[in-house]
Amino acid sequence: MATRTAAQRRLEAKADYDAYLASCPSRQLLATLSDKWVTLVVCALGERDHRYSELSTRLAGVSQKMLTQTLRSLERDGLVDRAVTASVPPRVDYSLTDLGRSLLEPIQHVKAWAELNMPAVDEARDRYDRVSA
Repeated sequence: MATRTAAQRRLEAKADYDAYLASCPSRQLLATLSDKWVTLVVCALGERDHRYSELSTRLAGVSQKMLTQTLRSLERDGLVDRAVTASVPPRVDYSLTDLGRSLLEPIQHVKAWAELNMPAVDEARDRYDRVSA
């Protein structure tokens, strides 16, 4: 068995995760991260820890089912931590893990870009709709 260098091992690992390939697990992760509720949950938790009801209020329009699914998915992927405190009623707090915090900056940039560029996108949509009508 030939010995591989660190550079060769990194190249092989990089080849293992190519999101352009349909079978690549990183493609599924990208699909998860591109969900609008994921972006908003990560940004909200980047501000501070939240209880479920606080997140529900903060994220206008999210259904209970979608918020629950989103939080479970983020917890499963190691991005969000769920802490239950024994009390009556039980208190459940959500926070970003270190891995989740590493995602915060790029996600905040995407959110800020969307907020900043929405007028230009609206203009482009109007132009497109006028030509296509």
